[in-house]
Amino acid sequence: MELSKLQINGVRNLQRVKLQDLNRVNIFFGANGAGKTSVLEAIHLLGMARSFRGKSVKPLISHGQPHCTVFGSVGDASSKLSLGVQRALEGGVQIKVAGKAVRSAAQLAEHLPLQIINADSFDLLTGAPQTRRQYLDWGVFHVEHRFFHQWQRFQRCIKQRNNLLRHGKMSSTELIVWTKDLAASGANLNEYRLAYFTQLAPKIQAVIESLAPELEGLQLHYRRGWDKTLAYAEALDASQAVDLERGYTHVGPQRADIRVTIDGRSAADVLSRGQQKLVVCALKLAQGQLMATQGHGACTYLLDDLSAELDRPHCELVCALLSSMNVQVFATSIEQNDLCAVWPDSDGMKVFHVEHGVVTSV
Repeated sequence: MELSKLQINGVRNLQRVKLQDLNRVNIFFGANGAGKTSVLEAIHLLGMARSFRGKSVKPLISHGQPHCTVFGSVGDASSKLSLGVQRALEGGVQIKVAGKAVRSAAQLAEHLPLQIINADSFDLLTGAPQTRRQYLDWGVFHVEHRFFHQWQRFQRCIKQRNNLLRHGKMSSTELIVWTKDLAASGANLNEYRLAYFTQLAPKIQAVIESLAPELEGLQLHYRRGWDKTLAYAEALDASQAVDLERGYTHVGPQRADIRVTIDGRSAADVLSRGQQKLVVCALKLAQGQLMATQGHGACTYLLDDLSAELDRPHCELVCALLSSMNVQVFATSIEQNDLCAVWPDSDGMKVFHVEHGVVTSV
């Protein structure tokens, strides 16, 4: 589902930007602060109904404006689908798909699946487990249609159970009911995550081998969030006394993680910054490959300053792999040739200059 048209109104310093006939590879270059990253941010808003640069809406919206709006058209020549997202200063969100209002950002994400590689992507290795869970769940959401319902069910159950545990005023029957439902939804979540991870891990290994063969000792381990010898219902039963004492559920899928090691040590601790970026690229590219092979369509990649921390040979390898995947790419750089010179094929490429919030096709 390639993005062919994009209209941005009031996103940071992009007052009014209209881009037509977007190509398979779209490169935005210009000085720092020109608005390059804001273009990627607008596309992320169109696909996820939120920014990737923080939760606050206020910095996203142009100064003095009550809201920001992004419209886009996705699809091929025979089938076009319009998408639209508006975020208001007071926090309101309006989402439209094919001209019709929808309530959930999940419905939006189905039509424009995005992968972003930027400075924050290092958190996949160095950040908290929540970042890796979100990475994992993003992939499961797009390949397992039953996942989102179970994820919502689990969130509802653990919230209710934690409320009961925290306030300490409950009947044993009520706790049993919520614990039983939590155990069922949690077991399902783990099943979907594990099935997905089992398919994803070999693809990550293969991408690492092509990008950085010197990292052949890299291993990925899925941790489900409770004792692997117990069913989730058994783990909840065994931990109930501790849960009552602490006032929250401390075992389960909410504690799942992916551990990345090299030669038995944490990759975050031993790899250089450049090597970490290659691993992050492998994690993102492998997800896109898995989606495509399972018939769920291609991801759209947002690359913010890809060449940072990567030398030219490794940057060329990443670009060559992206090119072979036949995915749509939106990328930023300071100089025009930072990416144009390392992309393997100029066919299907469009270049834009960004200056003071004005985007001009070159």
